[in-house]
Amino acid sequence: MDWLKSFVYEKTAQVVLFSSTAIALYGYDQGMMSLINTNQDYLRTMGIREKDPQVGVIVSVYYLGCAVGAVFFSWFADKYGRKPGLFGCLATASLGNLIMLFSGLGYNQGARVVMYIGRVVMGFGVGGVDSVVPVYSSELSPDHGRGKALAQEFQSNIFGLNMAFAINLLVTRTLGKSNQWAWRIPIMAMQIYPVGLLLVIGRLPESPRWFVFHDRNEDAENSMKDLFGDEDGKKKCEELVEAASNERDENVTYTDMFTPGHAQFHPTMLTVMGQVNQALTGYGAVSVYGPQIFELLGYGTNLAENLTQANFVSYFFLMTFAWLLVDAVGRRALLCWGSVALIICFGLLALFGGLAVNNDDLGIPLNAVAVPGIVTLFLATGAFGIGWLATIWLIPTEIYPTTARAQGTAVSVIIWGLANFTITLITPLMFNNLKYWIFLVFCFTNLFAGVWTYLYCPETGGRSFEENQEFFEKAKEEGTWRVGKVEKGKFKQFHYVDSEGQDQEREPLLRRVEDQVR
Repeated sequence: MDWLKSFVYEKTAQVVLFSSTAIALYGYDQGMMSLINTNQDYLRTMGIREKDPQVGVIVSVYYLGCAVGAVFFSWFADKYGRKPGLFGCLATASLGNLIMLFSGLGYNQGARVVMYIGRVVMGFGVGGVDSVVPVYSSELSPDHGRGKALAQEFQSNIFGLNMAFAINLLVTRTLGKSNQWAWRIPIMAMQIYPVGLLLVIGRLPESPRWFVFHDRNEDAENSMKDLFGDEDGKKKCEELVEAASNERDENVTYTDMFTPGHAQFHPTMLTVMGQVNQALTGYGAVSVYGPQIFELLGYGTNLAENLTQANFVSYFFLMTFAWLLVDAVGRRALLCWGSVALIICFGLLALFGGLAVNNDDLGIPLNAVAVPGIVTLFLATGAFGIGWLATIWLIPTEIYPTTARAQGTAVSVIIWGLANFTITLITPLMFNNLKYWIFLVFCFTNLFAGVWTYLYCPETGGRSFEENQEFFEKAKEEGTWRVGKVEKGKFKQFHYVDSEGQDQEREPLLRRVEDQVR
């Protein structure tokens, strides 16, 4: 029962649990809409057909709300505090969810407009969550444990996805695809996340870094002591105050971040390309349109939905490797090897999909190609989760100074929102026109993502925020963004430290993984 006591009494554990549950809110929406899109009452209430482009627009407009919410709530969290920012995000997400729930309830005229409003408002709140939570979590985590903390939070993201799809599947099978409550109940169930989090947020500490940068050093010290104990907390606060004195005069705007030559332009481009590359992996399409992919492999609707649920369950458990490895082999290695695995898997899916569609003409039993296709899709899901899901959200929280960290994470959410808006909008069109050739497209986009990451993405793991900023300073001095040419490739390698933050360059990988398991 030690783990239970940890979550009850240790503030650091409470922060991880809170942040994990907040990130699960984002995952829930991904799983929620996949079966709602095929509910006959939903389509009738919205006044659209199943293959109407507006099905994709209703899904994707949420991401535009996320982009705007990221900007607003990152500013709000910088000005008024991380906790007030989180409170506002959660309250807004809850409001948007309620608007969606009541769209078309007892009326049809204008239902689609109300649903659009609900999707945008909820996206506004969830975008804020995605922007503020990684900053809040990273600022309250030790340097050697940031990766594990965020990866665990994103494993909860997959829990939310599983929960949404399971509820969808249960009510759809029980009530049928023509019953309005088969799509309203999954929306209503989402309230458990924002409401539950709003009830406990008062127990959590505020970010000590935020206190320091608002000249509230005494509050910062109390927060540090709350997190790490009196002795360690006081020492860490003194270090934080000293580091903050070097950044205090920096006032970074969004214009600065996108201005070539400014100190924050390089990290901003790294953040932008990280999210673009994550979208190019193609897995956002798989998570939202999973049942359609299994149907493409030759299975009926019910079995395709069951296989999608099984894939999501596998996804959740495979994500364990993400938090075991991210602080053991590093962010950069996971991203690059994730792309390699996805290239192979999507290539095989193109092959198996083509054989499944043409199995009668080729005289091949359907199961002979569909079963390997299922296994391949499960492996692709795991490869994305381990390599790309959490890692690309972690890097922006590690490369900016405190004065720009919230804005940097907001940029990450903005690009994520715009990229996923595009992907979820065009994916139905790609499926309808390209069929199994869509997987070959994803092979080439993953190749681009992997090569770009290898060339330009530094390893940020195991280093302090200040040490990571040295990479950009040295890159500017040496006139190159190529990681291998900065400091003789120093930032290609993970910086190993022990639990006390001491260098452990030669510590065996197996021992590090064993330590994380314990």
